[in-house]
Amino acid sequence: MNSAPPEAEAHEHSHADVSGGWLRAAVFGAMDGLVTNTALVAGVGGGGAPPRAIVLAGGASLVAGAISMALGEYTSVRTQNEQLDLEVEKERRELERNPEGELAELVQMLRVRGVDEALAHDVAVQLSRDPATALRLHVVAELGLNPEDKPSPRVAAVSSFLTFATGALIPLLPYLFGVSLLWVALLCGGLGLLVAGALSARFTPRPWWYAALRQLLFGVAAAGITYAVGSLIGVTVA
Repeated sequence: MNSAPPEAEAHEHSHADVSGGWLRAAVFGAMDGLVTNTALVAGVGGGGAPPRAIVLAGGASLVAGAISMALGEYTSVRTQNEQLDLEVEKERRELERNPEGELAELVQMLRVRGVDEALAHDVAVQLSRDPATALRLHVVAELGLNPEDKPSPRVAAVSSFLTFATGALIPLLPYLFGVSLLWVALLCGGLGLLVAGALSARFTPRPWWYAALRQLLFGVAAAGITYAVGSLIGVTVA
């Protein structure tokens, strides 16, 4: 009777984007747009501004915020990639100048991860035969980033621009459709925050309701503070 265990079969699977590319930019942009314009509408409306002024202020905030988010994300991701390229070049020079020291470092990395010393040395020697493989292993182990999987600055910029603009538009929708009531605009902003929070939970272990309520709480706090400030300024100016 053959009691040998069945051979394991390789299977393909995928992971979510965790490298700081489009997902982080999109989530941050949507949340920022919602919170920013919901709070702005609350502040300007609380100060007694007419609907036209609220729409004008909200529209200006949408455009300026979306452009600022896009430029900020592009610069941030581009800088991160350039810094990674610089560190990779440093590591490449170290491998060329001091191969024995880098080999010992790789052995130590493997030992820290539970590999026996003799086996760690053999594996490190074998991996070091390919300079590109050795370089990648050192960079991933020391920096925690894969030089072959860098996020795109353009993708991050476009993602943040579109999602910020979408989020910022939501609390303005009632005014654009002729419903000039502040509480309706704030309700739309709150619903947008709930939905955005719930959607973001798809990429985390948190339950959807927790993420939704957390984001709503942040938005309510921001809107409440700006409403109070707007009301105070409105009374003082008047």
